[in-house]
Amino acid sequence: MPDQIWSVWWAWIVLGFGLGVLEVLAPGFIFLGFAVGAVLTGVLVGIGVLGHSLPFLMLVFALLSLAAWLVTRRLAGTRQGQVKVWDRDINDDHP
Repeated sequence: MPDQIWSVWWAWIVLGFGLGVLEVLAPGFIFLGFAVGAVLTGVLVGIGVLGHSLPFLMLVFALLSLAAWLVTRRLAGTRQGQVKVWDRDINDDHP
């Protein structure tokens, strides 16, 4: 029986690079966590750590993506003082 596409390591790597391209087109760290998660899942499948079970692969992909997203938000997220907080309205000066 031929291998399923999710059990082939290079398919995960290609998915990761595709999501990386989407991140360049829609910046904001939306797809970066998913891209890193897919590449890491592909590496784990490639070295034989992960099996051929789709539900388990999806769980590992989701957990790695979440961890990568949290790390990127921590490293390159909103910096202190970057957000402008308005404490009064422009129309407050007029009677």
